Amino acid sequence: MDFQLPITLNIPAAWESHIYRQTVLIVLSIIFGSGAIVFFFRNKNYYFVQSWASIKSWLVAAPIMFIVMGLPTPWPLICLTCLAILGAKIFFQIMGMFHRSNFVLICYAGIIGLAACIYFDREDIYNVMPMIVLGVSCLVPLIRNSYKRMIQYMSLTLLAFIFLGWSFMHLGLIMKFPNGIYQLMYLIILTEFCDNTNLAVGRYIGGWRLFPSINARRTVGSTAVSILLTLFLAGSMRFLLPDGSDKYWLASGLIASLGGFLGDLVMTVVRRDAGMKTVGPFIIGRGDFLHRVDRLIFVAPIYYYVMTVLL
Repeated sequence: MDFQLPITLNIPAAWESHIYRQTVLIVLSIIFGSGAIVFFFRNKNYYFVQSWASIKSWLVAAPIMFIVMGLPTPWPLICLTCLAILGAKIFFQIMGMFHRSNFVLICYAGIIGLAACIYFDREDIYNVMPMIVLGVSCLVPLIRNSYKRMIQYMSLTLLAFIFLGWSFMHLGLIMKFPNGIYQLMYLIILTEFCDNTNLAVGRYIGGWRLFPSINARRTVGSTAVSILLTLFLAGSMRFLLPDGSDKYWLASGLIASLGGFLGDLVMTVVRRDAGMKTVGPFIIGRGDFLHRVDRLIFVAPIYYYVMTVLL
């Protein structure tokens, strides 16, 4: 007798690959191993407090990320879209315009439109979406018959869409590369590793402060060491790339280091100018969710276009 269940359970696509399972095991081992070491020094100084807070968030977030990334299409893309919308929500909260629902919803709709473009392979429409969002935003003052602070609202809506939509959703375009899901994981790991390394060695390796008025903890020495360590990790994990040639992992390591550094500084400028450092903690780690993804808003598009040329 053949029994048919009302719900069919499909085997997750990426989980079928031994490379994916091996990668998950290696990365989780590194995170839990680092957590075990930092745990004993977590109250030693400010830098270890921050490192422990970051590792705690990844102890929770990493297993969830691997489960989602291992699901069949389009679930990873749907998850990425939800994260982009969550980041945009926090951006609007920081800028104090979350109550302007018309502009907020236009940004959310634009992000969903980007996901549809990725799914249906319409990169031509993807690249004109910022103009579409700007055009629709310009209609809000006319519909509301109001002009007060509308230039500010339209500008911030476009900025939120460019950062948390157009730039961040390049991660979805990267997922369509050969071994795209591995490249996405590779990029996220390198970017987060570089930031935490810079933070961890900042106390011990000083030197000239690059931008003392924006972020006094970023020195030439700590930045150089974090870049070198990130390049070492990029070379060690090159098996996640479709081609293990030197130019690929070198480009990936440099983009994750320098692009992430730039993204962190730019969002720090935004937060400080808005007078709001953080909007609630992300899970149990340091900072909010936007702190976790602000480096990717520069890393993702740079990586996408560089790899488009190299591949």
